[in-house]
Amino acid sequence: MENSIMINLPVSEEQDLCLNSFGHSVTEPCHRYGPAVRPYYLIHFILEGKGEFVVNNIHYNLEKGQGFLIEPDYQTTYTADSVSPWTYIWVGFSGRSAKNIVNSLGLTQDSPVFTCDDGETLKKYVLEMIRHNHLNPADTYRALGMFYLLISTIAGAQKNQSAPFDSNAYVQHAISYIHNHISEPMLVEEIAAYIGLNRSYLSVLFKKHTGMTPIRYIQTCRITKARHLLESSRLSIESIACSCGYQKPESLMKVFRQTYGISPTAYRRQVVHKSIETAQNIEKNVYSHIIGDSRSIEMSRCFGDSHNTDVFRSIGDSRSTEDPLNKKNL
Repeated sequence: MENSIMINLPVSEEQDLCLNSFGHSVTEPCHRYGPAVRPYYLIHFILEGKGEFVVNNIHYNLEKGQGFLIEPDYQTTYTADSVSPWTYIWVGFSGRSAKNIVNSLGLTQDSPVFTCDDGETLKKYVLEMIRHNHLNPADTYRALGMFYLLISTIAGAQKNQSAPFDSNAYVQHAISYIHNHISEPMLVEEIAAYIGLNRSYLSVLFKKHTGMTPIRYIQTCRITKARHLLESSRLSIESIACSCGYQKPESLMKVFRQTYGISPTAYRRQVVHKSIETAQNIEKNVYSHIIGDSRSIEMSRCFGDSHNTDVFRSIGDSRSTEDPLNKKNL
């Protein structure tokens, strides 16, 4: 359970920037949201308490003063702490500029957590957005203004907390390059040249900070994106392969089977079957608890014993006898 105020608006990729969702939530212990996939970017910030955020099978234990990013088409789950459940604000957005905004904050789905000491200011901006949520030009521009102020505050916090340019900064630049060019052929030499290092030194730094070589990281990003597209889109295997940087669909099929032990097509069928099964179970439970139970109660009240049945029969018979149309037919 949660006590929340939320505003949801239509998703639009045609605009430069579009607000899709924003709100404030006070959760109960162990309140869970997900697994869920969203079609827009979403930023949460924790005002009080703590909880757990899960994406790509990585668990992040977060608390007051921290926030997290959710990218479109990624399956995520987040759960409030059992003792100190969190209170948070959120804002969801899409459009042509959305990705650039996220990139400017240095956030990705592989590095989704940030810190900000000015939570009250962020809260003020979101509450102002909630107060001005009407679909008229004045409120639309005001909400967008509050959004940009919120992003500015987060960006300022990131800048203030960043250390002098060090080896980890090089790695973060390399990671950003990889995510921005994941659909293209990519060589480690190109990444190294982009950030101004030689290939060997970049590989050493990358392994130190991520536990993986650059090549392994690229492979993981490609196959993870492919899996998410299989789960959340109707794109063909060929289109998914192209979107993830595989030159041929056969390359994707081979790597996918090696990684997950199943073909992409079979995996998609499995996901669809599970979704249908889940939807059917939810529908069945809703029908049983809301409709089925209430009908059985009402029916038992009216027809549960022979006395009630006789009463309704006698009423029906008397009405038929007194009906002028019946007399006329006789």
